[in-house]
Amino acid sequence: MSTMDAKAISGGEEEASGMRSKTLGESGRLGEINRKQAIRIAYLIATLELTFLFMQFGVMPYLAKSLGLDSVGFGYLQTTFGVFQLVGGPIFGRFADQFGTRAALVLSCASGSAFFLLVSISTSIPLLFLSRLPSVFMHGLPGAQKVITDLTTPSQRADALGKLGLCFGIGIIIGSALGGVLSTKFGIFVPAYVGLVGNLINTMIAMFWIPLPAKPKSDHRATEHGTSQSGSVFSIRQILHLMKFPGVMEVFIIKVFAGLPTGLFLIMFSIISVDFFGLEALESGYLMSYFGVLQMVVQGLLVGKLTNYCTERTLLRLSVFIFAGVGLGMALMRTVWHYCIVAVPLVFAFSMLATITDSILTRSVPASDTGTMLGICASVQPLTRTVGPTIGGVLYKQFGVSSFGYLQLIVNIGLFVYLIRSKIPLTETKSQ
Repeated sequence: MSTMDAKAISGGEEEASGMRSKTLGESGRLGEINRKQAIRIAYLIATLELTFLFMQFGVMPYLAKSLGLDSVGFGYLQTTFGVFQLVGGPIFGRFADQFGTRAALVLSCASGSAFFLLVSISTSIPLLFLSRLPSVFMHGLPGAQKVITDLTTPSQRADALGKLGLCFGIGIIIGSALGGVLSTKFGIFVPAYVGLVGNLINTMIAMFWIPLPAKPKSDHRATEHGTSQSGSVFSIRQILHLMKFPGVMEVFIIKVFAGLPTGLFLIMFSIISVDFFGLEALESGYLMSYFGVLQMVVQGLLVGKLTNYCTERTLLRLSVFIFAGVGLGMALMRTVWHYCIVAVPLVFAFSMLATITDSILTRSVPASDTGTMLGICASVQPLTRTVGPTIGGVLYKQFGVSSFGYLQLIVNIGLFVYLIRSKIPLTETKSQ
């Protein structure tokens, strides 16, 4: 072979190699664009679902009363909803692990459509209770968290999960206001009709815009010990198996108990706002909007920024320490203005704890089981709603509002000491 022929072959190989590198670079950029688009769509789906849900929450007491349900019966209705959500969270998570995030979000949105359809035809108390049944699979927020977990690296996760606080805040503000306006001007069933149509639209968005690929190439966690592909979606043993991974049980216990006393207080807040603070319905609505704005600012903006500068271990300790301070403030507060001041660190601690623990727990289990883990995490709030009315009612009746604060203080001082002295295996990551 002549020298010129060899140079020509060499030049052709270099050109081909350059073209392959360019193609791979463009493919990587395209993949990054698609991942960002999928995450934005997940934020949109979560925002819409939360808006429709809060729209229904505001109207439900009036609908229940119009059907002849008293306060005790309404409590049973809320407990039924909480139990269905509690049971459905881990099952929904395993469904997402086995069938993918697109299928899971479609299931959630379709269940939301069935929920609002049943509410819209609830002309009797049995039908109203039946309308709670689809809530077993109504888990749009954990579904969005699953999309984010699958499409982000561990160092990006806390920041991306924190931005869901914006979705939650928007849902509270718009949903509460919209439900009141629609029911007052057009009838008590109109919010249900809007929720039905909105969830059908959400279902179509999930079907066409959430991608099928599940895991980013940068995620190298081992999956050989995963449970999602073994056993039934309803396997309790496989769900509980995740608690055996290092650090999972400890962090989950902190997640449950750190905010439990405040959660009990919030469950009883509709009564406390009238009896203790002397608020009218309109003033309570303004207070809810205030909470929504705080949630948006704190979890959507502040939490993500802090993850750039602090390790998750530090932020976990910080949230528990602030929770202890919140408990002291709640024990000493006497007016609604005191509560508005206490609400700032309260929302910060709640948001920080939820975001950081979700991030830690999804990194502590195999990549194939993150959906199940998120489903277990999503069961914490329904658990509080289920046991809250009973425990919170006893605390309020026997010991008053300050008891919630003192319990919050004692529990979180204990948890903070435990976090300082224990060696929970956490990966020290920061968002980039």
